[in-house]
Amino acid sequence: MLESARPKENVTASLLLTGPAGFIASHLAERLLADGHTVLGVDCFTDYYPRPVKERNLAGALAHPAFTFVEGDLRTMDVRPLVEQAECIVHLAAMGGLLQSWTAFEAYQGCNILATQRLLEAMRQVGGGRRIVHISTSSVYGRESSGGEARVPAPDSPYGVTKLAAEHLVQAYHRNFDVPMTILRYFSIYGPRQRPDMGYHIFIDRVLRGEGITVFGDGRQTRGNTFVGDCVDATVKAVEHGPTGDVFNIGGGETISAIGAIELIEALTGRRASIVHAPARPGEQSHALADTSKARATFGWVPRVGIRDGMAAQVAWQIAELERTASGGA
Repeated sequence: MLESARPKENVTASLLLTGPAGFIASHLAERLLADGHTVLGVDCFTDYYPRPVKERNLAGALAHPAFTFVEGDLRTMDVRPLVEQAECIVHLAAMGGLLQSWTAFEAYQGCNILATQRLLEAMRQVGGGRRIVHISTSSVYGRESSGGEARVPAPDSPYGVTKLAAEHLVQAYHRNFDVPMTILRYFSIYGPRQRPDMGYHIFIDRVLRGEGITVFGDGRQTRGNTFVGDCVDATVKAVEHGPTGDVFNIGGGETISAIGAIELIEALTGRRASIVHAPARPGEQSHALADTSKARATFGWVPRVGIRDGMAAQVAWQIAELERTASGGA
């Protein structure tokens, strides 16, 4: 356990946030704390990417007096004491990424399905009207994920399959045990702290280092990218709205192709990219653009950060990270 992350005594959290050392949840933790919420975070620091990166993500929340952190694994720990302290559970902890899910399915099954079921079962046992905002993904839709929530899910990767299974668990507990819930399906989140295995992080890093970029397929696959600040804003609005019993797309309204993103990075950095093409990856989405009209109508949420401004923020963060590393920073 982190020395500075020992649970504080006599603290009752209004919100339980899972995965707060991750890319999106670390931003969300800081926003919830800034808004005056008391937050209890739980994370097990999986080895999906280096622990020191996650510890830096978590540092801002750890410095806040209204944040309590518990290092633990939802797959094995007793989660009931955590749930008992929370009015609302925001469940972001999961194994992300597409490629690894083909070869490490047991980990995805455990992190994405079992952990969710154990959290829901604790909510059922504790009762008291505790609600969950469960975070899912556009990958549940499959290769073509553009459109609204009525689109029939057809996941085309083990990752998408496990995330859809988790959604079904949330809905089953809602129908059978009246567990209040809202499900958010995130679309292609990017920005500062993006995971090192994600596309834009890799593209920017390779351009800054003068290394070659591998583009899978023809590079014309498109994403309706969502800046992390917009994603956080949507999640906060869902928390503050209260349970809906429904599913909502959360995505940016501006599409760009993989090649277009590299060209934008070139323009922002003033450097040229060296591109090689490789076969398309199995299960990768061809096009993804969220119809977010339901989130607009229900939460009053709209994405506000365009791809150029958002990418500029991520480029600036990655430049600062490289400089910190070069100067001997941990």
